[in-house]
Amino acid sequence: MALGDTLKTLSLSEAEALPIWRRPVALLAVMAFAMPIAFATWSALLNNFVIEMAGFDGSDIGWLHTVREIPGFLAIGVILLILFIREQVLGLISLMLLGIATAMTAQFPSLGGLLFVTLLSSIGFHYYETVNQSLQLQWIDKKKAPQTLGWLLSIGSGATLVAYALIVLTWRAYDLSYDLVYWVAGGTTAAIALFCFLAYPQFESPNPQTKKMVLRKRYWLYYALQFMSGARRQIFVVFAGFMMVERYGFEVHQITALFMGTLLANMVAAPLLGAVVARFGERLALIIEYAGLGMVFILYAGLYWFDWGPVMAGALYVVNHLFFALALAIKTYFQKIAAPGDIAPTAAVAFTINHIAAVFLPAGLGYLWLTSPVSVFVLAAAMALVSLLLSLLVPRHPEPGRETLLVGPP
Repeated sequence: MALGDTLKTLSLSEAEALPIWRRPVALLAVMAFAMPIAFATWSALLNNFVIEMAGFDGSDIGWLHTVREIPGFLAIGVILLILFIREQVLGLISLMLLGIATAMTAQFPSLGGLLFVTLLSSIGFHYYETVNQSLQLQWIDKKKAPQTLGWLLSIGSGATLVAYALIVLTWRAYDLSYDLVYWVAGGTTAAIALFCFLAYPQFESPNPQTKKMVLRKRYWLYYALQFMSGARRQIFVVFAGFMMVERYGFEVHQITALFMGTLLANMVAAPLLGAVVARFGERLALIIEYAGLGMVFILYAGLYWFDWGPVMAGALYVVNHLFFALALAIKTYFQKIAAPGDIAPTAAVAFTINHIAAVFLPAGLGYLWLTSPVSVFVLAAAMALVSLLLSLLVPRHPEPGRETLLVGPP
C-alpha cells in the first residue's frame, strides 16, 4: 500500500471495493477503539491523581471539569475549521491531540497545571467527538444506524475494558506510576491516530455539507434534548466517581475494577440496545432512559440519607451507564429528521448546546457539593424528569415534516 493511495478521495460506493479493514465503517471502528484508550485511562486515574498528587477538594474538581467542558461549548468552531480541513483529517488530528495531552497529564500535578493540560486534551476530545458523530451519521445507512452505532459503542467499551483491565492487573503488582500509565495510554492513542491517517484514503460523503452555522426551528426538540443531556450527564461524570473516592475511599485498582464491570455490561448491552431502538423506535428508548435515570439519581441521593454503602453505590454506577447507552437514540432521531447537508454543521451546533450547562454546572455544583451532596443528585433527578417530558414529544416514526408530535401525526 503506497502513501499516495491513502491520499485519494473515494466515494462511499467506490470504498465498497476496498478490503473490509479499509472501508469507512472500519475506520469508524478503529477510531472508536483508539479514543477510549487515552480518555478512559485519564478518567480512571483522575480522581485518585488529583486527590493524592494535587490535593483537590470538591470545588477544585468542579473547576477542572468546567475548564474541560469549555472546548465542548466552543465545538461550533468545527464549522469554521471544515472550511479549510476535511472532516476526516480534522477528526484524526483531534484524536492525536487527545493522546498527546493525556500523555502529558502527570507532568502537571497542580490546579493550574492540570487546568492547562486538561484544556488541551479536551480540545482534542470534543472536536474529535463532534466530527466523529457527523461522520457516523453521514457514512452509516439510516436503516442500519441503530445497530451499527450500538456495535461502535460496544467496540469503544471493549477498548475501555482493555485499558481498565491493564490498570487493575498491573497497578499494584508492578507499583506503576501515574506518569508511566498516562504516557503509555496517551501515546497509544496518538500512534493509532497516525496509523489511521496513513492507512485510509479520504472518504467523500454522498451529500456535501453546509459549511456555516445551521439553526433550524424544526430541530428545536433535538436541541432541547441535547441541552438537557449535557446538563444531566455532567453531574454524573463529575461527582459519581469523585464520591466513590471521597466518601468510600476507593483506590485506583478498585475504582478501575468498578469501571470494568460497567464496561462489560455495556459491551453486552449496547448492540442489544441498538436493536431495541431499531425495533421499537427512539421515543420509547428515550422514555425508558430518562425514567430510569431519574430513579437512579434519587437513589444516589439516598446514599447520603441512608448510607447504603459502597456496594449499592457501585451497582447504581453500572445501572446508570446502561441507561446512558440508550442515548444513541438521540443520534438516530436527528438522522431521521435532518436534511442530509445539515449533519456536519448541526453536529457542531448540537455539541455546543450540549455543553452550555457543562461550562458552569461543575464549578457551581462543586461549591454546593461542599455543603449538600444530596442536593446535587436531587437536581440531576429533576433534570431527568424534564428530559422525560421532552421525550414524550418524539414521534414514533420521526422524519422531515414530522419532527415532533406537535407538527404531524405520530
